[in-house]
Amino acid sequence: MVFGGNAMRAACLLLLAVFVAGCDNEPAQRKAFIEFLQARIIDKPGLHVPHLTPDEAKSFGPYADQYAIITDFNDRLDRSVAAPMQEAISRGAVHSIDEVVTRHADFVAARDGIAQLRGAIEKQLAAADAAHAALKQPDDLKPVFDKAYERDVTIPAKAFSDIFPDLSQALTAIVDLGDFIEQHKDKVKFNGSSTLQTVDPALQPQLNALVNALATKSQAITAAQEHLRTVLNGS
Repeated sequence: MVFGGNAMRAACLLLLAVFVAGCDNEPAQRKAFIEFLQARIIDKPGLHVPHLTPDEAKSFGPYADQYAIITDFNDRLDRSVAAPMQEAISRGAVHSIDEVVTRHADFVAARDGIAQLRGAIEKQLAAADAAHAALKQPDDLKPVFDKAYERDVTIPAKAFSDIFPDLSQALTAIVDLGDFIEQHKDKVKFNGSSTLQTVDPALQPQLNALVNALATKSQAITAAQEHLRTVLNGS
């Protein structure tokens, strides 16, 4: 099909009009996006990652895709790190000293899963950081987006990463105590639901050290959980 000169000019003018209209919308889209980041994320305490409504996504134009870097990271964080970590903490909770032996397999599984969670968050953060670094943003948008990114990506990622060493060490302390009790089950006895005793005085120092390590690491987990709640809730 061959276009005449008039038809070709009309098509070109139409494409130019569409392009110019898109350019004319950019300042308004950018302004709306900046106001959204400031009011809905930066000015609020704690972690807030609102998903865009269809109207908001339309009003932000191409900046909606930039915001997706933040929402996608948090969606993956919830699915592959936050929920499994909470499960690991619940599974690793010791309600009585005899559970150190009776639930030994649970503690081993929880401990071994922590390394996978730590690897998952490091991989997801690296991908988000690379996408963030590749953005080309106007001078008025960049500092605002950077603050929102720090609030909703960098800070929560660090808070989760910080809890992993204490959690891993606490679960290792539980597993080590369970292994010790199993190895010396004829000499270590449970006295009620919260006390251990041994009939062999030579084993008492090692038993005391294992019990003290468990108590210390359990306190560290409580402190780490409180810090994580502060980051997420802002208080």
